[in-house]
Amino acid sequence: MNPRTNRQIVLAARPHGIPKASDFEIVRGPVPVPGDGQVLVRNTLVSLDPFNRILMGNANSDQAPIDLGATMFGFTVGVVEQSNAPGFAAGDHVAGTTGWQDYGVADGPDLRVVDPAAAPLPAHLGVLGVTGLTAWVGLTKVLDPKPGGTLVVTAAAGAVGSAAAQIGKLRGQRVVGIAGGPEKTRHLLEDLGLTAAADHRAPDFAERLAAAVPGGIDTVYDNVGAALLPALLPHLNRNAQLAVGGVMSQITRTGAAGGPDHLPDLLRATLYRTLTVRGFDVTEFYGCFPEFLADLAPAVAAEKLHYGAHVIEGLETIPVAFPEMFTGRVAGKMIAKIG
Repeated sequence: MNPRTNRQIVLAARPHGIPKASDFEIVRGPVPVPGDGQVLVRNTLVSLDPFNRILMGNANSDQAPIDLGATMFGFTVGVVEQSNAPGFAAGDHVAGTTGWQDYGVADGPDLRVVDPAAAPLPAHLGVLGVTGLTAWVGLTKVLDPKPGGTLVVTAAAGAVGSAAAQIGKLRGQRVVGIAGGPEKTRHLLEDLGLTAAADHRAPDFAERLAAAVPGGIDTVYDNVGAALLPALLPHLNRNAQLAVGGVMSQITRTGAAGGPDHLPDLLRATLYRTLTVRGFDVTEFYGCFPEFLADLAPAVAAEKLHYGAHVIEGLETIPVAFPEMFTGRVAGKMIAKIG
């Protein structure tokens, strides 16, 4: 690659449903020049997240989309090429949000130096990045799980879900993971060591879930949305807490959800079982990063947290690979290695 060229993935069209490779375009331009207080970063790892689908527009979200022709937002890990900001030097490894491109410029406060000797660099886009922060916030700032209670995590084999399940386990919860397919449920039991797992695609899912929560459910960390609500409602204990960290089952919809309306059931359970239901925006908790890292980094270093990544090679593969995130065939954190 010509070092004077910066490849950028821009939004070419607003998707309808699951995005397509043609919704993106790769353009080439000059490498940006950092101003005062800024840092030029050569990206080496790029995170692919469900949030990117929201930013593309036509999503079931109140988040404003980016403009057509704009570079796709993305969490990144890279190497400092040039620094005009205190605290950063050429050669430093940094994590930030420099987007789906080879080179990005960021203000110094928007970056953090990461140590590749302390944890593999992909971890800083996963369990030690915003993915892990999202899981940690839900279980420490949004919810207050009671010791020894039963925590159910939906999409538990996904990036956020697997982090949430293991954080709950580290905090003494009885953790039940819900995922799609026997391979994912095997992963939850054998690799993550959860108490139980239930395959929501199995024809006897209701029976499997009931067997996994004989004492009911005290806490739910939900990444899926309304799709699993009817199955969970009958098992919620009095004073149960639900944190809504994502709505993967609805994110690609452009209209109202079809099927039965379970809102009356939720409201009735909220009243008579005194449920607490809370959603949250992780961006409002970015100030907790130091506390989060102090809590989880030792567990990662001690290999008490299992984490994995679905790594693709090359910036040019992102438009083709990204849609796979919404098919259920990808487990764990999706990361593109581009440098």
